[in-house]
Parts: sequence; C-alpha cells; structure tokens
Amino acid sequence: MSVALAFDIYGTLIDPHGVVGELQKHVGEQAPEFSRTWREKQLEYTWRRGLMGRYADFGVCTAQALDYADTLLATGLADDVKASLLQAYRVLPAFDDVAASMQALRATGCKLYPFSNGTEDMVDAVLSHAGIAEYFEPVISVDTLRTFKPDPRVYRYVVDVTGVEPDNCWLVSSNPFDVIGAVSAGINAAWLQRSAAAVFDPWEIRPTAVIGGLAELPALLNQTS
Repeated sequence: MSVALAFDIYGTLIDPHGVVGELQKHVGEQAPEFSRTWREKQLEYTWRRGLMGRYADFGVCTAQALDYADTLLATGLADDVKASLLQAYRVLPAFDDVAASMQALRATGCKLYPFSNGTEDMVDAVLSHAGIAEYFEPVISVDTLRTFKPDPRVYRYVVDVTGVEPDNCWLVSSNPFDVIGAVSAGINAAWLQRSAAAVFDPWEIRPTAVIGGLAELPALLNQTS
C-alpha cells in the first residue's frame, strides 16, 4: 500500500529561528524577540493575503515581516543587512532528528514530499543547504495555486500530486493551524510537538496523531496501516 508523507518545512524540518545567530550580530540581545516577531508576522501575512485574495509569494511575506520587525523594535537595519538576513533565511539549519528520520522512512517505502508555503526555489535552497534534499520527491508549493495554508485547496492539491488515496496521505507539521487545515480538508495529520510547552489550539478538530519527534513516524505508520 503506497503511503505519502507531506512534510511542512519551516518549523517542522527546518528551524526558522536558526537565524538568531545572524541577528545577534546586528541587534544584539533583541535577536530572540526579533526572530519571534519576524516569524509571527510572516505567517500572519500569509493568512491575511490568502483571505484577501491578494497573493504575494512567501519571499515577499518574509521580507515585509522583516521590515515590520525592524520598525517595531526600532533596530534601524540598513538595506544591505536586511538583504543578508533574507539570504540567511535560505540557508537555515535542519533540526537534529531530520536526516536520520527521513532515511528510516525512505527505507519503509514511503514517499516523502516537502510541502510548503515557500516557493519551490526557496524550499530547494534550504533543503539542499541542510543536506537533506536527497530524501524527498519534488517540492509541493502553494505557490502553484497562489494561495497559502490553511486554504483547503492546498491540501487537496497534495493528494492530487502524490497520487494516493486521502486515507494514505499524511501531513506532518509542527504548526497547529496547518494540522487543523489538513484534517479539515480530509487527510491525516500528525502534529509534531517539538516542545512540551507547545499548545494545540482548543478546537473541535484534533490531530490524527501526536508525535514528540520525527523518529516516531515509522512506528506510527505501522500502527495505522
């Protein structure tokens, strides 16, 4: 039985706060707060643009969120510094458990897909830099549909691209909004709770499964097959 796993990228496979070290060079002790604000606004802008039907790709959302954080925190970043930070976003690190877990999953015969708000070139760049691109099928990007997660269309698109039945299609994501979107659209979703402090939204829609690390996925798939 063919099983497809679609992995969220930023926050699930790739650490979006891996830019903190670069930020510290320019904003010092404000770096963690700056990184949080940047990430929160990046996601907010995707949701707002999706709802408004005013699509601009993830790179634009990322750059505008950077401008917002700079203004809010009064850090006065020069244009060349902003450009270097946006470049750093293309070479973010993978989480420590990713490579070994993807290798184990590939050994089971599952097909693994990167599934992201990011454009194909952004995702290809960050996966290649992290040394994990070899484990994946071609990128599935929302850019093709010119909308963002959690629009139901993007999850149906995953099913179409992977060519498996919805029951055999899984989203794996650390982002609760993404998990809720996938389950609402009719596919399985494993919430990756990377921190015990992470809280899932108290909605009527729950994850198909909850895992504490990517290494738990092979056992989960055995239980559900």
